[in-house]
Amino acid sequence: MDELAGKQATWSFDDEKVVIQYASGWLAPALHKALARSEVPMAAIAGVEFRSRKGGAMKKGWELRLRLHERTDPYSFVGAALSRDEPFLLTGDAKQELVAEYHADQIRFAAEQAGPPEPGTAARLVAPLPLHIQVHEGTAAFDGASLSLQWAGNASGPKRARQRMEYPLEAIEKVEWVPSDGWEYGLLRVVERGGERKAVKPAKDLACLLFDEGAEQGRALLMAATVTAHLWAAEDGGRTGGAAGGPPLAPAPPEVGAPPSAEQDAPAAEGDDPDPQSRVIYARIRELGRLHAEGLLTDEEFSAKKAELLDRL
Repeated sequence: MDELAGKQATWSFDDEKVVIQYASGWLAPALHKALARSEVPMAAIAGVEFRSRKGGAMKKGWELRLRLHERTDPYSFVGAALSRDEPFLLTGDAKQELVAEYHADQIRFAAEQAGPPEPGTAARLVAPLPLHIQVHEGTAAFDGASLSLQWAGNASGPKRARQRMEYPLEAIEKVEWVPSDGWEYGLLRVVERGGERKAVKPAKDLACLLFDEGAEQGRALLMAATVTAHLWAAEDGGRTGGAAGGPPLAPAPPEVGAPPSAEQDAPAAEGDDPDPQSRVIYARIRELGRLHAEGLLTDEEFSAKKAELLDRL
């Protein structure tokens, strides 16, 4: 297999797959440490992006990113690009750029020759089951059949009184992951199918588990992506990767960016949060501003990243 080493991982690949062995040092993202290794079928890859990363007149290095087919990358779906935990991104030094670009072309060619991804591919790219995480406010556990949230003693009164909530997979519409902006806790939120969404502060919301920055944020991202992958697999009629059997789920919710249906055109109910990603993007821009003010980002890096985030609105 050909091999390309970068800052986040080492990628090995042939005509069938890309095997990603993540770095495990203390600076490595928590998601990468939790995954340790990922195997991406070439059939799952919809595109390969390669670009130079510049800073002023000097090249800073390169960036290689895999874009997976629709309903195949649960990390991107829940918002991994808003953190440093992207699992299918590799960067490296400028001196490797020509070699990296050559390998990017090789992966792109192999992906173009591959067929469509198999149903349930996303469930092969997430954590093995059962998955259990511990964060600031308590724990979350997922066994493929249900997701449970359990709160610790530092949670709010309503959560301590309830102690635990359990959501069968077939009752879940989606799981939202909102990273911390450095001022507020991030949150892992369960959205139930057909449930009424009320305006409740996350600290008192029995569908929310709050987490801190760093390692906890990566663990929560892994949980959100894992549940999402198994939701897709169940909706496609083929659960894989250890998910428990169960009745077929209701039809999948419309994809983000799909043409709105008549139901989607209806006004949002009072208290709904129709666009949580916008809040996350603005929070991320504020964080970039802080890093820029502290001298950790150049003017060019700050402007480029800010423009990239604004393009997502």
